[in-house]
Amino acid sequence: MARILIQGGHSLKGSVRVSGAKNAVLPILAASLLAEEGVSQIEEVPHLLDVKNMANTVEALGARLEWRGSTIRVDARHVNSFTPPADLVGRMRASFVVTGPLLARFGEAIVAHPGGCNIGPRPVDLHIKGLEALGATSVVENGFVHMKAPAGGLQGARIYLDIPSVGATQNIMMAATLARGQTVIENAAKEPENVDLANYLNAMGARVRGAGTDIIRIDGVDSLCGATHAVIPDRIEAGTFLVAAALKGEGVYVENALSHHLMSLIAKLEEAGARIEDRVDGIHVWPCEGGRMKPLDVKTHYYPSYPTDMQAQIIAALSVAQGTSTVTETVFENRFLHVAELQRMGANIHIEGRTAVIEGIERLSGARVTATDLRAGAALVIAGLIADGETEVHGLHHLDRGYDNLVAKFQALGARIERYEDVEVNV
Repeated sequence: MARILIQGGHSLKGSVRVSGAKNAVLPILAASLLAEEGVSQIEEVPHLLDVKNMANTVEALGARLEWRGSTIRVDARHVNSFTPPADLVGRMRASFVVTGPLLARFGEAIVAHPGGCNIGPRPVDLHIKGLEALGATSVVENGFVHMKAPAGGLQGARIYLDIPSVGATQNIMMAATLARGQTVIENAAKEPENVDLANYLNAMGARVRGAGTDIIRIDGVDSLCGATHAVIPDRIEAGTFLVAAALKGEGVYVENALSHHLMSLIAKLEEAGARIEDRVDGIHVWPCEGGRMKPLDVKTHYYPSYPTDMQAQIIAALSVAQGTSTVTETVFENRFLHVAELQRMGANIHIEGRTAVIEGIERLSGARVTATDLRAGAALVIAGLIADGETEVHGLHHLDRGYDNLVAKFQALGARIERYEDVEVNV
């Protein structure tokens, strides 16, 4: 049983480099399936479990992949299947974004319902409705979604999303690149990862405009070819280091972090008392006075508002704030499972509907805790760094999905943190 051991109370200082964005790489790998000619070269790829699962999914469809350090070369010219293996798709929700590219290229896609973190219902109905608006038909049975394009191929359409779903925006955008005519996606997700996907698609020969706004226009083209693209930095990994440094830092430089992707988080950290300095190739952060934040009121929402993927980390930080804070989760209804683990460490938190009320205490105490999802794992690592004594974090398969070499990066900043593999622990 893998575990992380943390000796809390040690200051962080120095610099740490943020890896490429997981949530950008995954749809970009899916989009590589659209290339009938040429080879794609995707750079700044993080070594993560989710990335490996998506790469395996693309490879299982007939693409040829070659890893070279942080670069993946994808040759999709020989893709010969529109049915990705159900066991791979079932491991993470993001895998469902292969549906749009497969439907556009082959006129058909049979994709299992996806898996992922247990943070509440995340149906794929918006994906299906959007693809149906392009003319596809769908049948959902036996745990699979079977979609077919009409005989003449997909047709551009005007599509309004009920909510700005990141995945639905990506699926529709990719499918629309090969549709006849123009597609307009209204109330589209504005996330930087969707802008990155659009940039990659355009490098492949697509005609996508407006990514990063709530209206995206795609003019269909006849075909796409492979392209070279460097993935944007991971804003959630960067945010995780910023929060940790605001509590235990002596001046930490988060290299490769883009401040314009993190404006809502930076505003909250400055409100809490941290000093943030934006630089050309990263962000420098100095801690709050005494390593304790001023209390905050935080509400998660769709980008560019405060990200739900930084909710658990800020709750961990506010558990030792100088007063009472509230964190309201508006995106996912089941994303407070980490609270019970923080309570094991002495945190004074209670849940009122979709709001966590956090009564700040002077310090946390080390304990044996288990990550309940990806971002909860990061929150527990932060809690261990600021706690007295030793913290033992389990459930590392969640962390491995989204943080590239997290332990080594914290070690480089001076944290007393070690990872142990396959250790039997008596419970």
